[in-house]
Amino acid sequence: MQPSDFFAPASIGEMRVSNRVAMAPLTRARADLEGVQTPLAARYYSQRASAGLIVAEATNISRQGRGYAYTPGVYTDAQVRAWRQVTDAVHDAAGTIVLQLLHTGRISHVSLHEGSRAPVAPSAIQAGGTVLTAAGMLPPSMPRALHADEIPGVIDEYRHAARMAEEAGFDGVEIHMGNCFLLEQFLRDSTNHRDDHYGGSIENRLRLPVEVAQAVAGIWGAGHVGVRLSPVKTTIGETPLDSDPQSTYGRLAERLGALGLAYLHCIEERAPASALGAFDFQSLRRAFDGAYIANGGYDRALAAEAVASGHADMVAFGKAFIGNPDLVDRLREGWPLTEAGPETYYGGSAKGYTDYSRYQAA
Repeated sequence: MQPSDFFAPASIGEMRVSNRVAMAPLTRARADLEGVQTPLAARYYSQRASAGLIVAEATNISRQGRGYAYTPGVYTDAQVRAWRQVTDAVHDAAGTIVLQLLHTGRISHVSLHEGSRAPVAPSAIQAGGTVLTAAGMLPPSMPRALHADEIPGVIDEYRHAARMAEEAGFDGVEIHMGNCFLLEQFLRDSTNHRDDHYGGSIENRLRLPVEVAQAVAGIWGAGHVGVRLSPVKTTIGETPLDSDPQSTYGRLAERLGALGLAYLHCIEERAPASALGAFDFQSLRRAFDGAYIANGGYDRALAAEAVASGHADMVAFGKAFIGNPDLVDRLREGWPLTEAGPETYYGGSAKGYTDYSRYQAA
């Protein structure tokens, strides 16, 4: 893709987008306890359908994959019916929407699992931080290590969720391989201490993420599948980085690119002072050799320059989309942005969710 205007249409994989502004996946925790979206979600997303691409919030691929209460799933018929209302509303507003598929792994709590079972992870290493449960914020529970013969079942859960997302009417899916959740837990040698063919070397540690990508692409076709990475993100419980993130994620980007996936979506946070050197995100783009979506700290000027210079094919905005359903118009016209109140980011109903207004020009 050649450098171009930030507000011009383009193709991302086999998906056509109306502009280069992507809506980043934003957890809003407004589904019910069974992971079913309420009708408010259809209004929320359709209000923001002018984004070139909406990446819907991280969505659990299975009951085992849940890490937070009130987050949606895409593994039951009821969940799919609710999501269909969302995709229909977005398409009626001429928008394009993909669903982010998530398994949280060790970042979870026993109360979220059937029979109070322990969360699963590559290795039995407890996460820090807290997770949202029906009883409030609690520390993550001690996970158990997945047995090797259970891993094909996890891949099948991704495959099933991909099929359900297709039934729900999405235009594609994004596989969440970042934010220290299950697939990234397998990637990082700080959270993966396995001694089988899913642990140890870089090739072994990226085996599960690549197998998941292959399985999902087998349902959707590679041109409708993206991947999100966060090589230097540590915010959830201060999860430690991989010992050599440049090599680990560079090889992963190369393997994913060989599959012909639609895009690579990177959270370009700056590495903490303790990290070894500055992370080169453009090396991931070169290794992937496909469309690249940048995310993290961009404003209008930086985003437009990123696209014009060829640094990125799209730029994803997160919090700015909460208070500005018409963010694309505001960026295009240079109108001021509404700053959303953080007290309504998670949970609740329409307040702070669907009640933000479009800008009224004088």
